[in-house]
Amino acid sequence: MTPEVRFQDLGLIDYQEAWDYQEKLFAQSITLKIERRNGTSQEETKNYLLFCEHPHVYTLGKSGTEDHLLLNQEGLNEFDAKFYKINRGGDITYHGPGQLVAYPIFDLDYFFTDIHKYMRYLEEAVIQVLAHYGVRGERSEGLTGVWIDTDKPTARKICAMGVKSSRWVTMHGIGFNINSNLSYFSHIVPCGIEDKSVTSLQQELGSPVDMQEVKNLLKEKLASQFGFTYA
Repeated sequence: MTPEVRFQDLGLIDYQEAWDYQEKLFAQSITLKIERRNGTSQEETKNYLLFCEHPHVYTLGKSGTEDHLLLNQEGLNEFDAKFYKINRGGDITYHGPGQLVAYPIFDLDYFFTDIHKYMRYLEEAVIQVLAHYGVRGERSEGLTGVWIDTDKPTARKICAMGVKSSRWVTMHGIGFNINSNLSYFSHIVPCGIEDKSVTSLQQELGSPVDMQEVKNLLKEKLASQFGFTYA
């Protein structure tokens, strides 16, 4: 049976509000899986794909260090940004207007129980979106996310990734720089990587990009990559 995914575009939404919503869906799936295992429920888990943008915010994953945030509270206030320590993997990253954030809350029992493969599938969907615009996205050995010119001194990251999983249910996801204000990345050591820069699709193409078009493409590529349909 082909898995189904429920899609929601949350628009521009506060990071904490989106995080709370993710946690709610995540917890519901895990509870259902425990109840099914215990024989107290026959209800199936549901898969969700959330798209959104966030106001300026820096988030620090479990493997990161606060030293990679180069602003104190006064600096955060000056740039109208928030800071959260969160429960995904990875180091520090930035989210803001013009960046497409995708949060798949998937029960991988519908797909495959392999987090490494899951991450590669997310990357591949983004790589295929970039190819539509004539931009060559790549993986960088030993690093997550999607990069450009990985074999050159000008190597730069266009999409960051960080996930959490429990009982093969996922949350968090990707931050894909479309029309992002890249100056905000100068206030962190992005993903803890000091010798590479960041970029956006707008910067690569030299002009702003239609965000809705990118959303439609990413929806299509994710469905194709994972083999699901939208409910």
